[in-house]
Amino acid sequence: MSGPLQGKVALVAGATRGAGRGIAVELGAAGATVYVTGRSTRAHRSEYGRPETIEDTADLVTAAGGQGIAVPVDHLDPSAVRQLTDRIADERGRLDVLVNDIWGGEKLFEWDTPVWEHDLDNGLRLLRLAVETHAVTSHCALPLLLRRPGGLVVEVTDGTAEYNRDTYRVNFFYDLAKASVLRMAFALGHELGPRGATAVALTPGWMRSEIMLEAYGVREENWRDALAREPHFAISETPRFTGRAVAALAADPDVARFNGSSLSSGGLAREYGFTDLDGSRPDAWRYLVEVQDAGKPADVTGYR
Repeated sequence: MSGPLQGKVALVAGATRGAGRGIAVELGAAGATVYVTGRSTRAHRSEYGRPETIEDTADLVTAAGGQGIAVPVDHLDPSAVRQLTDRIADERGRLDVLVNDIWGGEKLFEWDTPVWEHDLDNGLRLLRLAVETHAVTSHCALPLLLRRPGGLVVEVTDGTAEYNRDTYRVNFFYDLAKASVLRMAFALGHELGPRGATAVALTPGWMRSEIMLEAYGVREENWRDALAREPHFAISETPRFTGRAVAALAADPDVARFNGSSLSSGGLAREYGFTDLDGSRPDAWRYLVEVQDAGKPADVTGYR
């Protein structure tokens, strides 16, 4: 292994697919040892019923140049998370990067449905998966991360603090979940900063995850075919773009300047100079405000 994160140990909680997978792979490409967790394995699928597995993610991490280690974990189970962190402590003696990317809510929310009409069990399950899992994981993993100065915690959410403050996001449960994760990073920043670690919230833009590509009936190779159906999809980005944002943060000796902040993949691309796989730098959140939400026709000129 080689790269700016050689010798570093990362835990990407919720790395089966999407942003978690992209983050894990890019941390591996920078030389890190990456523990990847989730509930979908080659032996057992979660209720998602999808083909992606944590073993696949671990293989991609190793192929990228790091060391990927797949560990099946339900992050709602504190005992399972403690076993995970104990294993990392026993095997590595350190944890340098914690990425809380656990989500699992795609099949649980109803678009533009008020709280009194929304399925209550699904809404509460969404909050447990999107919020409680992050709290459990931080509770169990942060003592290990704090053994050495310079640790980084990344809370992955949807939307910047500024955007979500002024914008109703999908429905009550979804809005609350994403706002809670933003606030988690703010609170962790206050608790970790004086102890030599850094916490940030990070949002991808419009991400071409496996689920999103499938919804549009395209693959990464022909994703632009989806523009006939949704022209604004032109601002979209790969999960690896967010991965490069996390890798850049983890390699930055001055990352503490962002402690407690809300960050975006597009904003960090300008900060650090990295690009998406196609060489572009999509700035989705600026585009959403200035073009899509403003009711203008799709035009990504100057935004990627």
